[in-house]
Amino acid sequence: MEMKKIKVFSFLTLFLLSFILGQTTLAQNILKQEPEYVKARVIRILEEKDFERENGNIVKQQKVELLSLGGKNKGEIFIYNGISELDVLSGHQYSEGDRVFLSIEYSESGELQVYIVDYVRERSLFFLFTLFVLVVLLVGKKIGIRSIIALGVSFLLILKVLAPLILAGYNPVLTGLILAISVLLAMVYITEGFNTKAHISVISIFITLLLTLLLSWFFVNLSRLSGMSSEETIFLISDNIKVINFKGLLLSAIIIGALGVLDDIAVGQVEAVQQLILTDPTQSQKKLFKSAITIGRAHLGAIINTLFLAYVGASLPLILLFNVKSAPFVSFSQVINHESIATEIVRTLVGAIGLCLAMPIATLLAVLVLNKKKS
Repeated sequence: MEMKKIKVFSFLTLFLLSFILGQTTLAQNILKQEPEYVKARVIRILEEKDFERENGNIVKQQKVELLSLGGKNKGEIFIYNGISELDVLSGHQYSEGDRVFLSIEYSESGELQVYIVDYVRERSLFFLFTLFVLVVLLVGKKIGIRSIIALGVSFLLILKVLAPLILAGYNPVLTGLILAISVLLAMVYITEGFNTKAHISVISIFITLLLTLLLSWFFVNLSRLSGMSSEETIFLISDNIKVINFKGLLLSAIIIGALGVLDDIAVGQVEAVQQLILTDPTQSQKKLFKSAITIGRAHLGAIINTLFLAYVGASLPLILLFNVKSAPFVSFSQVINHESIATEIVRTLVGAIGLCLAMPIATLLAVLVLNKKKS
């Protein structure tokens, strides 16, 4: 009888231990789950509240009901409560029918938590891209088709070759330079064809790229730029991402960013020389060079402004800091010495210098080669 009691007690003990361990493992699995990101649609607005910021702006906080459109929770209804005493700078005002991304995860206590991450914008972006392609094809005809193909090849090279190699730990400068040369070949030869003018453009841009890289390396080091001033770099510092040379990444970004405008000025100058030769085949090389340089200078001024305004447009919040006059941006000196602003200054000015160098280099090579070919 005593033996039976011991067996029963042992069985119950083992059963309880197994149950407890099973529940603990289940809880741990829940806690270890990564957030699931799914698309959802706003069904209705349950509640709204006005929140006044310190500067007097009024923003609306909302509690909304959402229908999951994908994932393992597809078809389920979720409630997102965005009403609190905290001010969320990136908060949006939603309407019924809006499509959004949801983050679904479990808290430490095992409670299901739902957050709206952002809008789903792919439809509008696809519409804009379709409109872009139609306009390019309508205006550019055959050249437009080639340009679209070159753009697609360049995008794939950057997205599927450059990014994975840098994330795998390869040198960003060397990888970026090789990728820039690959993009250069794709842009010029697909758009312009495989001919003498294209060869001259490629050689001109390649020489200018090397000079731009040297200038970038010198001034990035002279200005003590780390390449870590942007918010995006925070997400690249992670246990599952290999160590990235952020200074090298900045140099690579400058090179690739300058490539587009270098292509513009070089191809334009080579074409200008070709047209001048066709207009007057008897003119001397010196006269041909002067005429082409005059055309290039007019083009150069417009492109430098385009380059500057493109960087300003992309960094307009930084430009506003010149007028904030609050710590740490009290004086003009403090503003331009801030790394994020110094980075944009170096990027813009180095790109502009490279642009200026590309014009005479492309013009000289075109005059020497095309004029000789004419003879």
